[in-house]
Amino acid sequence: MTGGEGSLGEAKTQMRDPIRSIVIVGGGTAGWMAATFLARRLAHLRLSITVVESSAIGTIGVGEATVPAIRDFFAAIDLGEADVLRETEATIKYGIRFADWKARGHDFFHPFGLYGVGAHGVAFHHYWLKLRAAGDTTPLGTYCLATQLAERGLFLPPVDRPANDLGVFNFAVHFDASKFAALLKRLALANKVAHIDARITDVARHGEDGRVTAVTLDSGARVEGDLWIDCSGFRSLLLGDALDVPFVDWRHWLPCDRAVAIPCTAAQVHRPFTTATATEAGWRWHIPLRHRVGNGHVYCSDFIDDADAEDGLLAALEGEALAEPNRIRFTAGHRARFWERNVIGLGLSSGFLEPLESTSITLIQSGLERLIPLFPDRACDPRLAATYNNQSVLEFERIRDFLMLHYSGNQRIGEPFWDHVRAIPPTDGLRAKLDAWRAAGEFVRREWDTFQDASWLSMYAGFDDLPARYSPLADHVADADLRDSLTRMRAAIDGTLAHAEPHAAFLARVHAGVA
Repeated sequence: MTGGEGSLGEAKTQMRDPIRSIVIVGGGTAGWMAATFLARRLAHLRLSITVVESSAIGTIGVGEATVPAIRDFFAAIDLGEADVLRETEATIKYGIRFADWKARGHDFFHPFGLYGVGAHGVAFHHYWLKLRAAGDTTPLGTYCLATQLAERGLFLPPVDRPANDLGVFNFAVHFDASKFAALLKRLALANKVAHIDARITDVARHGEDGRVTAVTLDSGARVEGDLWIDCSGFRSLLLGDALDVPFVDWRHWLPCDRAVAIPCTAAQVHRPFTTATATEAGWRWHIPLRHRVGNGHVYCSDFIDDADAEDGLLAALEGEALAEPNRIRFTAGHRARFWERNVIGLGLSSGFLEPLESTSITLIQSGLERLIPLFPDRACDPRLAATYNNQSVLEFERIRDFLMLHYSGNQRIGEPFWDHVRAIPPTDGLRAKLDAWRAAGEFVRREWDTFQDASWLSMYAGFDDLPARYSPLADHVADADLRDSLTRMRAAIDGTLAHAEPHAAFLARVHAGVA
């Protein structure tokens, strides 16, 4: 190729009409996460980023629990974890305790970590199943460091290169969502993000291709933009209202459609995990923060009325209520397209899955991470949107299937709501996973699975939904040798726990600035 041809080839791949401005509609957690992330990742493009939000419009503000991916988000925007813990009254989360889901009085734990150590190409759970078949009743969680840290109320940071799978674990955080949004706002403004406090009264669209070109504010001012990020919550001002992207309703799979949230004072020192407690027609969350406890009741209005659901939550509070009940109505599902023309929906504007596994914030994060490699020019090539939409829908579907497992595994026979959700036919994807597990104790891995094998294993074991057999390859190890090996694993975990400190002591060090 000659030099001239090379130059021509390079010219063809250059962005001919680059994005010059991004407008984020809505603040809250989603809006300010978008502002900080895009300001950091796109700083070299020297484009303008503006957040338009109205202080007169409230936010949901109850997204207090996260998954470990949030630590990657902190790193991506150069936000120190200690700063987050101090500024947002945060606590550590090693997983979720599920109470009364299988049956009343029964509980199990979904940890952010692996179980045991496999050998000879055989996964650890097959060895655990082999000993279980021989009469060993040691719980699976005994072989998970994250579970043991949570149950004993300890804190230990994960290491970068653990010696083996026993040391593979992670943590997330519980935080005050309003304080987190305020922290992100300060960081965004320091990174030259513009902020306009106003209500949007009109959305203007291009006459030929229908893309959004500007919004009119209640002050009469007009804000123009090339690329729009819709973080307007359930209103879905741009994606739903202006562009009329339909909503895909998943209530036939996930029938819970209401929630009520009430913070309260703490009456005890809490261990580092979220608790989800099954109720008559749904479940309650309990999220411990340093300055209060977040409480909520997610339920299905077909099986309980709002007053009874609220009374049940109030009766379960461990301390004095700190605010009036925040009542929320929702529909599980998502917009048919997350990216339409030059608008990308994030957070509630694009879809909603109940917070049973704390996925709301991580869906915002993954939506932003997907955007960067697909970042468009002003033409917004529809092939980019198609790729983004396919990935987004897959991610939602994978999480949906995992949430369905929480309901379908219940054994609360004779209770109308639980009988109903247990009878909901699984999706094809969930059926394939269940079949492989129940037949041979194997996991079906799928593209864009948020929850990996260990998470599925925790649910299967928690519901005592165990396979018909363990892998015959596990017979490579004799029972006596296997017992010795698992005994050593338990001793190794106990040895590691000796280096941990009480969760409360760790938080006190952080707030004292000595962590």
